[in-house]
Parts: sequence; structure tokens; C-alpha cells
Amino acid sequence: MESIFSDEWFMREALKEAKKAFELGEVPVGAVVVCDNKIIGKGHNLTERLNDVTAHAEMQAITAAANYLGAKYLTECTLYVTLEPCNMCAGAIYWTQLQNLVIGANDPKRGFTNTNSSMLHPKTNIKNGILAEESASLLKAFFQKLRA
Repeated sequence: MESIFSDEWFMREALKEAKKAFELGEVPVGAVVVCDNKIIGKGHNLTERLNDVTAHAEMQAITAAANYLGAKYLTECTLYVTLEPCNMCAGAIYWTQLQNLVIGANDPKRGFTNTNSSMLHPKTNIKNGILAEESASLLKAFFQKLRA
């Protein structure tokens, strides 16, 4: 049994956001920002709905967290995201100076580690592979549905 406030528990919350995106016909990526074991920002992809290429899950969650804190830096926060961030999101993560980034599935095509694995702020710790199978299977189901 997984404990509350574990990386797995918070990644399940990010997966709930990814499922919202799936239901909207968006690429199912979800993200939550956590500070002191409290979710202070949530987001899921909204690029199609908002007709905005920057409306990624990470950007939505970061904006919500910054608004919650009334600050642009998230130095004591952790971002949980179901898919490895792209370069744009990694850049935003750099500027927020996040303490921790926890990633579900890797993105071998568009993930930031394909171009520059040291793109994040030097103080940001990275943890990979938390509920990776669940995250990847949701993405696979989405793209199979899209092709059908």
C-alpha cells in the first residue's frame, strides 16, 4: 500500500489531470505542483481547447502555483508530471527554480533530455519513472483512439 504524500500518491493526482485531458481529446499529460505536502497547482494539456501551443500541463500547473503563492519562484516546490517535459516547459521549470521535478514516462521524441539534459536549474533535483507504465499506457490508448 502506498502512503499518502509519497511520490506515487502525488503522481496519481497528476494522472487524474492527464485523464481530464484525455476526456477532452487533448494529449493526456497532467501535472501538479506540491508545496509542504499540499497541491497548490494543477494542470492538464489544453492546447486544442485554448488553441494555444503553450497550454501544456506543466505551464498550467506552474501558473496556478505561482498565483497561489503570489510569487514567481517555486523554490520549495515539487512538480509531478506524467510525461517528460518538452524544451519549452523545461525552460519554464528552470526559471521557476523548482526544488524537485518528478517525471512519469520519458518522452523519447520531444523530451528535454533529448536536446539538453542539463537544461534545468542546478538546484532542481530530478526523479524519473514514477508510475511510468500508467502514464505511458494512457498516452498509448489516446494515440490508438486517435488513429482508429
